[in-house]
Amino acid sequence: MPSKQDVSSFIRATFRSVWALELLCFLRQNRGRSLSHEEMVAGLRGSDLVVTQSLEALSAAGLILVDADGSGRYQPASEALDKLVEKTEALYNTSPDAVRRMIVAAANPSITAFADSFRLRKD
Repeated sequence: MPSKQDVSSFIRATFRSVWALELLCFLRQNRGRSLSHEEMVAGLRGSDLVVTQSLEALSAAGLILVDADGSGRYQPASEALDKLVEKTEALYNTSPDAVRRMIVAAANPSITAFADSFRLRKD
């Protein structure tokens, strides 16, 4: 079973946007079937570009399969990845702001450093 540190590292290394995490959760909730590009756009209420970029990143991470027609389905490359995704989704459901902060901090380290410079005390 992955530790909290494993999950945190996985989130920071895997997701460049909250949209990618949302798409992965959506595909996982619909596991066992491929969703068309249009279904993913509608399900996320996102843009075509956001879904396309997220599909590419998730596929490169070995978390989903993208068919030639652009449809996608949840299919992690290993059981260990599936467990990490399960723990990530559970954490996102219970602490969405914490997960969002992890993703933003990993994607924009200079913004985080700038914001931290205004802290009056350490947490």
